[in-house]
Amino acid sequence: MLRIIAHSASALGANYGRAVGQRVYAAAGACSRLGAVLGSVPKTALVLAGGRGERLRPLTNDRPKPMVELNGRPILEHHLEWLRANGVERAVVLTGYLGGVVRDHFAVERVAGLRVECLQEERPLGRGGALRKGFEHARADGDVVATNGDVVTDQALSELAAAHERTGADATLLLKRLVSQYGIVEAGEDGLVRGFEEKPALPYWINAGVYVLSPRALARFPEEGDHETAVFPALAQEGRLAWWGCTGYWQSVETLKDLGLAEERLREAVRSARE
Repeated sequence: MLRIIAHSASALGANYGRAVGQRVYAAAGACSRLGAVLGSVPKTALVLAGGRGERLRPLTNDRPKPMVELNGRPILEHHLEWLRANGVERAVVLTGYLGGVVRDHFAVERVAGLRVECLQEERPLGRGGALRKGFEHARADGDVVATNGDVVTDQALSELAAAHERTGADATLLLKRLVSQYGIVEAGEDGLVRGFEEKPALPYWINAGVYVLSPRALARFPEEGDHETAVFPALAQEGRLAWWGCTGYWQSVETLKDLGLAEERLREAVRSARE
């Protein structure tokens, strides 16, 4: 049985950051152009961007977590660039804590070809409530992509969309292998050490905070509260919840360590592109 473990998802100059984005998401964009073969990516995305980012303080004292800078640009801007590279044309950004920072930043075009709308909650709605409100605002006539705006990834959304279409599910989750935060020791029953493995992938999956959702699924989301505690378990019991294992890079930025890892990954992408 598949076990899903829920996972809540340094400036180097703006020009450098934009170059990073153009290269990091090139592969994802190429996969997206194969959408007719893989899957049709929904044109509208709902992006959660209201997190307080307590573990990233003091960087979040004056901005929500997705607006913390990653190589000179907000995490959210990298995230939206990835969505656009995968064929998304409209992003409804769902804001809460210090939402004006998000609104002011995206008052001008930041990602070419992407229509960005900010929807501020008047009171805390929870993630499920925010997504439901965002869907009602968007008035999309079909499936939508839904994401946590603090995720940095190059995953091809066409793969996730294909899994959604193939299974006919009401909702499809992107999952990521859980990686041990520690090195593993292989211990023999005879008292001898057999070997070592540094931070291996474990036989469990985590929710990667990227979904394809149908109107049927979103109609069941609460007006206030979280979708992962009630709606997703119910869909799973009914056989209406599907998944796809992440085949690309993925990092949820929760801590300063996570931020550093994401920054290094983007630097590596630029170095590789120049070679």
